[in-house]
Amino acid sequence: MRGKCHLDMGENIFAVAWSSLPREAGECPSVEILKTCPDGILCDLLQVALLQQGEVDIVGNIQATSPCLHPSDLIKVADLIQKEGFDSVFSVVRRHQFRWSEVKKGENKMTEPQNLNPAKRYRRQDWPGELYENGSFYFAKRHLIEKGYLQGGKMAYYEMRAEHSVDIDIDIDWPIAEQRVLSFGYFGKEPLKEVKLLVCSIEGCLTNGRIYVTEDHKEMVSYDYRDIVGIDLLKKRGIQVRLISERDCSKTLSAMQLGCVAKAGATNKLQVLKDWQEDMGLSWKEVAYLGNEESDVECLKQAGMSGVPADACAAAQKAAGYICKSRGGCGAVREFTEHIFLLLEKVNSARKQMEEMSSAEKEMGGSENSRRGNKELMKKE
Repeated sequence: MRGKCHLDMGENIFAVAWSSLPREAGECPSVEILKTCPDGILCDLLQVALLQQGEVDIVGNIQATSPCLHPSDLIKVADLIQKEGFDSVFSVVRRHQFRWSEVKKGENKMTEPQNLNPAKRYRRQDWPGELYENGSFYFAKRHLIEKGYLQGGKMAYYEMRAEHSVDIDIDIDWPIAEQRVLSFGYFGKEPLKEVKLLVCSIEGCLTNGRIYVTEDHKEMVSYDYRDIVGIDLLKKRGIQVRLISERDCSKTLSAMQLGCVAKAGATNKLQVLKDWQEDMGLSWKEVAYLGNEESDVECLKQAGMSGVPADACAAAQKAAGYICKSRGGCGAVREFTEHIFLLLEKVNSARKQMEEMSSAEKEMGGSENSRRGNKELMKKE
């Protein structure tokens, strides 16, 4: 999720997309880069973009820190402007929080309730709550943006589901957001697929990268037992785990007795990964990769799910979809295992929803056919 731009143009309602983040947006062929100062305020950026695109009538500003926003939401917002005649639409979320007046330090006065009566206090879950602007997106007609307004004219709000509204303001918000995305995020039009193969780099992922040499020139490495547990859990779920290394560490692998297919002395990791993927008859979405070095970058980009330990090199971190909190050789494999399991839950949940929808459609179709049959019978009688 970090440092990547994913765009789905939905039903061709959105003619063009802009980004003010050149490095990230450069990975999206359908995104145009705003050639402007990164310190400019939002409306200035949008006004510059409008000068570049004369045919644009409606501008939507979507915050990068809104990872659970779905294309269906944006299509409904566009309809509010195009079909219902609103000039601007912005996102809100319903919150159930009781507000009290602020008492500044040194002031000798009491706080006052703002949206409740303490004498008739009710449970928050029995209260409809209030709508708060959450900053996820702002849509407005061209003439408002040209005046420097994000909101104005005939205004409407679009209420997002609470689970889709995620605030990312500081670093510690990222783990929560990443968990939320796996449960409620949008993963594109293509159906999700279960991961069936995890390929893990040995040095720096399964181990901490350190090599100990004894007096008789024998090499020793250490690994974390939690990572072995993670590998075993993956195997029990039917996911193959294979190991890869640039070094000739066949003796070390034999001593570790992990029971995994391994390739030592791999001079071209990507080719090895492609060979394994083709031999198993998998799509790239069914392949996960955990790496940590520049030699892993292409593999991280190719795999459907990718991760790196917390101490991976900068190039690997940029290419990965998930950055572990654990360091290599210190539980990173176990953590990435949990990340894979969360995606599997997402896949199973999506599959269940599709089955329920299909079942409901069949029932509706059967009921409709039954009604038609009854009508025809009545006509004959």
